[in-house]
Amino acid sequence: MRAATAVLVLLFSLGGLPAGAAELPIFDAHVHYSHDAWENLPPKDAIAILRRAGVVRALVSSSGDEGTQRLVAEAPDLVVPSLRPYRTRGDTATWVRDESVVAFLEDRLARHRYFAVGEFHLYGADADLPVPRRMVELARQNGLVLHAHSDPDAIERLFKQDPAARILWAHSGFDSPETIRMLLAKHRNLWCDLAFRSEQGSGGNVPAEWRKLFSDFPDRFMVGTDTYTPERWHYIVEHAAWSRAWLADLPPPLAERIAWRNADALFAGSSLARSQ
Repeated sequence: MRAATAVLVLLFSLGGLPAGAAELPIFDAHVHYSHDAWENLPPKDAIAILRRAGVVRALVSSSGDEGTQRLVAEAPDLVVPSLRPYRTRGDTATWVRDESVVAFLEDRLARHRYFAVGEFHLYGADADLPVPRRMVELARQNGLVLHAHSDPDAIERLFKQDPAARILWAHSGFDSPETIRMLLAKHRNLWCDLAFRSEQGSGGNVPAEWRKLFSDFPDRFMVGTDTYTPERWHYIVEHAAWSRAWLADLPPPLAERIAWRNADALFAGSSLARSQ
């Protein structure tokens, strides 16, 4: 058993998880801590929110990357750092044609250790532009997961560039279960984060089409909050509780996979505290 999994299982069995995690640990696979967040929420307070929510690991990125590094310094046991191709929020709409992004990525990769690139916004044929192509090359060279906020077309183009790529499809739940099923069946190295997707029906029940999808691909889904604005940080505790509520409608082994085991497996060995 990997060290990361062993630690989570031990904490769970001994009742040593934070108060909010008494029922189910959470690996939050979609967290941002950008420049407009740390101005009002210091790193220590941000980490306290995650721990209070029962979040045992979190995939964190930030526009400018400084926010990510601040949280890594505060809690290397909890934060799994990801490198966004953005210096500021304004890069979201322009980065695919901005050649200076490549230098930014190369510089940060030379300075720090990361386990993913993203979350980045990339759609359709833009995936084949030179800047995104270079990003895919850098991810391949450094063994990084691609955290892609993309449409199915861009996902296909990314896999065409690198058939061995590992892609975490951000907000994949915005697409239909049928589309998600088709892509998961075609690409074994595709995972889905469910940020901003309500899987629960009335009374917290998981709709039948989603239950079947989760059951057929039990190792491919994970939860995420998406703190894309500073205010969203104060929703993390509530979101973790809400996630546990709808996950409780699934068989416990499947709920555990989606809550933390799948993300833990994808980012195996990603604890900086244990790797130093």
